[in-house]
Amino acid sequence: MLLRPALVLISLLWLAQPLQAEPKYPQSNIRIVLGFSAGSAPDVAARILAEHFRAKWDKPVVVENMLGAGGNIAADHVAKSAPDGTTLLMAGNAAIVINPSLYAKLPYDPAKDLVPVAQVTSTPNILVLNKDMPAASVQDLVDLARRSPGTLTFASAGVGTSTHLAGELFQTMAGIKLQHVPYRDSAALLSDLMAGRVTMFFGSIASVLPHVRDGGVRALAVTSLRRSSAAPDLPTLDELGFRGFDAIAWFGLMAPAGTPASVIALLHDEAQKAVEAPAAREKFAALGMEAVTRTPDEFAAQIRAETPKWAELIRRVGIAPIQ
Repeated sequence: MLLRPALVLISLLWLAQPLQAEPKYPQSNIRIVLGFSAGSAPDVAARILAEHFRAKWDKPVVVENMLGAGGNIAADHVAKSAPDGTTLLMAGNAAIVINPSLYAKLPYDPAKDLVPVAQVTSTPNILVLNKDMPAASVQDLVDLARRSPGTLTFASAGVGTSTHLAGELFQTMAGIKLQHVPYRDSAALLSDLMAGRVTMFFGSIASVLPHVRDGGVRALAVTSLRRSSAAPDLPTLDELGFRGFDAIAWFGLMAPAGTPASVIALLHDEAQKAVEAPAAREKFAALGMEAVTRTPDEFAAQIRAETPKWAELIRRVGIAPIQ
């Protein structure tokens, strides 16, 4: 009888041992991988996190720009990395909620191979027109498009980008027909817009707001559900009658599936501290971005909600799968 309590105590100590033996995070250097170029909005966000993580854990943190295939190469690399929290992805919504429907086949499954850590920032697009267009409002633009179906054009930064899908969503909700003109070079796109070779563009705030301010293009509305602090005088399309219109670019930190929950929680807490710092908010504001501090569960719920939304739009407008 005296042995039984002792055996119970030994068993409890043995069960608790793995928790006590869990290695302290991080054990090695951290890499934040992203499929965007240096100086871009997500690159700025990644470097803000890197600086904070470096100061917090006294470990080198490297930001690696791994370009190609609309963010798929970077996402696939992280998805196949060790789930120890030392290789992370600064993901954009394209690679996570759009590309699964846009590409014929992906080498990774965002829903199974990656887990949300922290949504970091978001930025709306602005609907801008060539300044000589005879449309002073969104309704004027819609009326003009209805009088001349298929003659007005909207430029984008490429098939499947938020600038493309915002245009597709707009013409679908407005019941109009526009011609899509994809570009690879943003400088050429903006040059053609200001010269009148294309009609409109749903461009990121960072890229178009300077041209709005100097009179090169005319801004009509923003594509987020709330007005942007970078352009508070511009109404949302939702306000103007396009109920539920929401076509933004967001960026968030993700990790390989299987990363310990304790590591995810720690990374989320530190990422939230990083983006809430006044210096970080100033950098975001300069690029027309807003800090976002969703929990991993809230981030995951957003991904689950957005994936079918864009899949349906891509199906409805008949965008051919990218091989």
